[in-house]
Amino acid sequence: MLAGRDPERAAIAALLDAARAGNGGALVVRGVAGVGKSTLLDDALATARDLRVLRTSGVESESPLAFAALQRLLWPLRTQIDALPAPQAVALRAAMGEAEGEGDRFMAFLGTLNLLADAAEGAPLLVVVDDAHWLDEASAAALLFAARRLQAERVALLFAARDGDARRFDAGDLPTIVLGGVTGADADAMLSARAGTDIDPAVCDQLVAGTGGNPLALVELAGVLTADQLAGRAPLPTPLPLTGGVERAFLDRYRRLDEAAQRFLLVAATDDTARLTVIRDAAERLDAADAALDAVERSALLRVDGDAVAFYHPLVRSAVYRAATSAQRRAAHRVLADVLTGDPERRAWHLAAAVDRPDVDVVAALDGVAERAAARGGHEAAAASWARAAELTPGGEARGRRLYLAASSAWLGAHPSRASALAQAAAADVTEPLLRAQLLALQGKIEWNTRSLSDGYDLILQAAEVAADVDAALAAELAMLAASLAAFGARSLSAVEPTALVAKPAPDAPSRVRAAWALLHGFGAVARSDWAAAAESFGSAFILTDADPVDDHVLQPNLGIAAMLIDDDERGLRLHEQQLSAARRVGALNMVAHALTRGVHFQIATGAWSKAAGAAAEALPLTVSTGHPGLTALPTAQLALVAALRGDDAADRHLDRVTEIRDKHPVGITDGLVADLTYWTRGLRAATQPVAALHHLKQIEGPAWRRLAALDLFDAAVRGDHPDLARTWLAELEQFATGTGLPAATAVVEHGRALLVGDGDAETHFQRALAAHANSVRLPNRARTHLAFGEYLRRARRRVDAREHLRTALALFEDLGATPWAERAAQELRACGETARRRDVTTATELTPQERQVAALVRQGLSNRDVAAQLFVSSRTVDFHLRNCYSKLGVSSRAELTALPLDL
Repeated sequence: MLAGRDPERAAIAALLDAARAGNGGALVVRGVAGVGKSTLLDDALATARDLRVLRTSGVESESPLAFAALQRLLWPLRTQIDALPAPQAVALRAAMGEAEGEGDRFMAFLGTLNLLADAAEGAPLLVVVDDAHWLDEASAAALLFAARRLQAERVALLFAARDGDARRFDAGDLPTIVLGGVTGADADAMLSARAGTDIDPAVCDQLVAGTGGNPLALVELAGVLTADQLAGRAPLPTPLPLTGGVERAFLDRYRRLDEAAQRFLLVAATDDTARLTVIRDAAERLDAADAALDAVERSALLRVDGDAVAFYHPLVRSAVYRAATSAQRRAAHRVLADVLTGDPERRAWHLAAAVDRPDVDVVAALDGVAERAAARGGHEAAAASWARAAELTPGGEARGRRLYLAASSAWLGAHPSRASALAQAAAADVTEPLLRAQLLALQGKIEWNTRSLSDGYDLILQAAEVAADVDAALAAELAMLAASLAAFGARSLSAVEPTALVAKPAPDAPSRVRAAWALLHGFGAVARSDWAAAAESFGSAFILTDADPVDDHVLQPNLGIAAMLIDDDERGLRLHEQQLSAARRVGALNMVAHALTRGVHFQIATGAWSKAAGAAAEALPLTVSTGHPGLTALPTAQLALVAALRGDDAADRHLDRVTEIRDKHPVGITDGLVADLTYWTRGLRAATQPVAALHHLKQIEGPAWRRLAALDLFDAAVRGDHPDLARTWLAELEQFATGTGLPAATAVVEHGRALLVGDGDAETHFQRALAAHANSVRLPNRARTHLAFGEYLRRARRRVDAREHLRTALALFEDLGATPWAERAAQELRACGETARRRDVTTATELTPQERQVAALVRQGLSNRDVAAQLFVSSRTVDFHLRNCYSKLGVSSRAELTALPLDL
């Protein structure tokens, strides 16, 4: 029964009411075993009779099976899968084991979201997931992906998860309620209802104190204590019968059964199908027949409803299984494997649990499970299968290969610590050069993404050296990767240079091979600060790939990095847009997040700040979905920077969040970038205090970000009377401008010289800077130069000349949404005797980042379903945001939206 729990019931009622109103959401109910989570879910179901309900639960013994819980949940909706966009339908059917072929896990996740949203069109939908801590990891990832994207869907997702268990359901930032023990009248009501008699208040208080108010423990005690003890007429036993815990009480009931009944219950506890036919067939092989089943049912530890079997409480299963000897457990697994001939996944895992020494047949079965799981996107299950297969493989190359495959799958499943441990174990057995190179490359990737950039660089260098003798193409790829890491600041004690590991390709080699060679040498030049050589090498790579565009997951991102390193903004924008479009087409969530966050650099540089904010806002939930919390630091830092550029106080909130992420999680290769963004943001927030601003700005280390923040540092250094620091940065910029010949770099150099030279030649340098700006797409810097020139002319009492530049600066700042700089320009104009009138800028600044993304894609002619697929949301959410766009922009159709002169 449910007693009390009014606040928790109210929270669930609010969730259901929101779903009825078209505002989807999720809620996690947590608590220790027996605290009443399942009872609370049952109460929710009783109040949701007008909602369609789907249920599933985690099963401990099923946790290695990819998408097992999701398959049970979505089984009633399987006829609707074909209505999904084709890539989602294919991936979801593969995940559910209904189709062969490669399955993209994130496409399956998106298909899950859209399938639930479609199912809610007829009536609001309640999805109930009990024992979420025992969900297989692929199902948990899919359901959490959907839960975090519920917006305009009529879907409520309700999880229940146990605290204090070896496995934990990590729901991240989802709303959560935690159930505690019951007390007072609520405890009395539970005891009275179970005992069928009144409970003495003092006895009730003693029982609550002895159980912590755990409802299951109270109910069990009410069933074993006498009426006199409950009424206070006889003393309570000391210790209470549940001193050993609720599991101990269940074990006592279990041990009172005869041996055949105990064997039957052990088979049921070992089984994960919950089907009576399977359990009975297996139990009969252990001489536990119908009489044993009758005895188990009479004990009330197990309930049978048709062919469905359910335990009185999940703790019964775990208590019975753990109480058995290892030989008894192996026997139970063996008979279940014998009867599950039509279910290769479950059979393989039962076989694996039934042996305790190497077995080639079991290993072959587990290999098959792993391969099928990996093809369906069930990387966690594949990792578990290959790891268990390795345990049953005698030491040597075969064992090492399986551990490497397990590590690769664990990495793809977003479990870096597990992947690292498996890779380390594999290293002891892997000697074959090609596999050794692949293993080192995997270890390097894990290292630079989660811990140390330089240690990851060392491992990639080692991998390239090993590969050089056996696979020239792999060696070239790894050498280029190592050089790219070095360009980002990675350092090694090794004397090996990445450029020395690869021979120059022949003139008739494929263009992508020659482009990789050019990138390799360009990255090497960047590490030496040889900007002329870097620009030449990168230019060669760009020419080669312009003539023969690449769709390569290694080469294409590195082309974008090259563009960033030499400030080639137009190319960088184009490359990242191509990468983003390609990633969206195939639903590659990781690459979508990568393209979005790397493209932000160029959007900030060129003044496309609304696009930058939209890209970072879209990337943030995608990085959450990867399972690497540290990856959320970059888009959060980017949001902070854009807010600071606009003078938005939200910058401080984002900065606090970045600090929290970096304190709690390894950020990996982007940590230096995140730090630079943070320093620049703090410098902007302290702009009215030049010394404080300089304290932050001077700590920026990345050359590309030092160049972007240079005008802020020059401004603060001059106003704060620290010209030497400005001259140091100016010298660095002069070297870059001379080497690359870029107008944008020349403009910043001339701007810096104008501020430092004094009144004599300042005007000449400002004029040169503006001439260079005319050939650059960096609008924010152009606006800053007009402002600085106008300020200089006003101080020189040339107010008429100053007004022209100040007006231009003000207009540009208003277009950018750079409120602090617009106010400064307006103040200067007033000092020149002119009242600055705020322009009516026709923009879409009132749209939220997600509304901007929806509007931009709709204006490309995409349908709602196509937009939803590209943004990893449901069609209903797209429709919701599109209607908001119409309302805010004063249009009523897609055609009118497309015709608006908007910069999205």
